[in-house]
Amino acid sequence: MIRSRFEAQLSLLNEMLIEMGAMIGKAITLAVDALETQDVALANQAIAFDAEIDRQEKDIEALCLKLLLQQQPVARDLRLISSALKMITDMERIGDHAADISELTLLLAGSKYTKKLEHIPEMAVATSKMVTDSVKAFVEGDAVLARAVIASDDMVDDLFTTVKNSWIQHIRDGTADGEQAVDLMMVAKYFERIGDHAVNIAESVVFSITGKRVKKGANGVDR
Repeated sequence: MIRSRFEAQLSLLNEMLIEMGAMIGKAITLAVDALETQDVALANQAIAFDAEIDRQEKDIEALCLKLLLQQQPVARDLRLISSALKMITDMERIGDHAADISELTLLLAGSKYTKKLEHIPEMAVATSKMVTDSVKAFVEGDAVLARAVIASDDMVDDLFTTVKNSWIQHIRDGTADGEQAVDLMMVAKYFERIGDHAVNIAESVVFSITGKRVKKGANGVDR
């Protein structure tokens, strides 16, 4: 009876994590759409949405603490719950970064971009997928998918380098608004950080499944 109640609460935890993952995906989409269209109303919507993500983090944290205090979880369950607690910290930070991007969008809204936003939307799509896949890996207990998320961060890092170098060259050519270029490089940096947080989530997933800690190496995953 106790175990069945515990399993039901674990199922609820999975559902809440999926919901938080969907919230983060929406936050990233809102942020990049606002950036591309220079839509102030959409940017403000993305910033306000961060509060919902914060509330979901607190609700999941409360459930995890309830599971720890009221149930008597075994070793694997402890790994799972502790990993979930770590995951939501990274997920909340992703929400913060989506809001940070929208804050920059508000600053950038006053003037047209001097150059097309190459690769930044691609970074948004890639990092959103990393977040979705890392949460899916946790719910499904899929260490292979989690490791694939970790490995995919190299592409996001490469895109960041491309964006940075492109805007630096644009400044050197004398055709860029220097302040705008710096702000857009910062946007790319926030997306790169989102990718890093998705990697942290995936590393927590691998630990919850295998009991082994992994860290992203220079060319993939260190076992």
